[in-house]
Amino acid sequence: MNNNRLKKMTLTALFAALAVAGSLFSVPVFGSKCAPVQHLINILCAIFLGPWYGVAAAFISSLIRNLAGLGTLLAFPGSMCGALLSGLLYKQFKNRICAYAGEVFGTGVIGGLLAYPVAAFIMNNEAATLFMFVIPFLISTVAGAILAIIICESLSRTGLLARLKSQLNDEPVTADDNAIKQ
Repeated sequence: MNNNRLKKMTLTALFAALAVAGSLFSVPVFGSKCAPVQHLINILCAIFLGPWYGVAAAFISSLIRNLAGLGTLLAFPGSMCGALLSGLLYKQFKNRICAYAGEVFGTGVIGGLLAYPVAAFIMNNEAATLFMFVIPFLISTVAGAILAIIICESLSRTGLLARLKSQLNDEPVTADDNAIKQ
C-alpha cells in the first residue's frame, strides 16, 4: 500500500470519527435528526479526499451512529448522497462552490427523496411522504455547508488549504487552491 493511499484512509477514518462525535450536536427537525457536522465533514472529504473516500466516511459514520443509537437509518441516504455528489462535482470542476452546492443538493434533495423509501418500507413509518424529509435535510445540510464555507475559505486565505491538499496528495501547490473560483 502506498503512502498516499494510507494517508487518505487514515483521514477518512478521522473524518468519520469527527462526524460521529459531531452528531452529539444534532437537532430534531420534523422527525429527523439534523447533524450539520456530518455535512461539514462531507465537504471536507470532497475537497481533500474525493468522492469515494467521502462516501466511505459517510457510510462508516452513519453505521457507527446507528449502532451507538445516535442516529437513524435516514443517516445513510442523507449523508452518502451529499458526500458523493459533493465529491464528484469537486473532482470534475476543482471548485469549492461546486463542492458546497453538491453537498446541499445531494443531501437536501436527493438524500431527502431517498429517505422516503427507507422511512416507509424499512422503518415502517406510515406517515412518511415523498417530500417529507427534503426540508429538514436542507436545513441540516445548509447549516453544515455554511460551517464548511467559513472553515475552507479561512484556510484558503491563509494558504493552509493548498498546503494541506498538496501534502495529502503529494502534489505541488497551485494558485487555484488559494482562491475561491467563481
